[in-house]
Amino acid sequence: MKLIQKDPDLSAYLAADEAIDHDHPRVRETAERIAEGAEDSYDYARRAFEFVRDTIPHSQDSGDPRVTWRASDVLEQRTGICYAKAHALAALLRAEDIPTALCYQRLDVVHGLIAVRFDGAWHRQDPRGNKPGVDARFSLGHERLAFTPDREAGEADCPELYPAPHPAVLAALKAAGDRARLWATLPTAL
Repeated sequence: MKLIQKDPDLSAYLAADEAIDHDHPRVRETAERIAEGAEDSYDYARRAFEFVRDTIPHSQDSGDPRVTWRASDVLEQRTGICYAKAHALAALLRAEDIPTALCYQRLDVVHGLIAVRFDGAWHRQDPRGNKPGVDARFSLGHERLAFTPDREAGEADCPELYPAPHPAVLAALKAAGDRARLWATLPTAL
């Protein structure tokens, strides 16, 4: 699949916004901690991915009713669904000047992940969190995402790379008082 960069200006994929608040002290402190001992930007990106995937439980898997959407809140509260975890990873990568996009898959609902730019190309990564049947890994070669869309069921990979969260995703996250309400309002299409 050919990925489509929605904004031709690569600096848009380094910018902070209300959800990807990499200028927040909590994000900066976390990025600095992850960067300690990293050999290079590739190693840092892998470490940041593993940090988000492995230390921030997916709220559906853990049963946590809280809804987070801002990267700094995800890092503080240590919970989030796929979108929130993608925001946190994007913030940690952008904090170290690694261009990062938000991207999506259309499954039974829209699933959020990120794409990181290395060696002149975008590479999708899914920090959702592993569980039985899900084995996402950081990879700049063959994709190791959490889910493979079922084309026969109408599922698909969305090729667009966004510099900021899609408005439908952000609106659902912001409006939900708890995860049960969020689950009832997750976007099914973008």
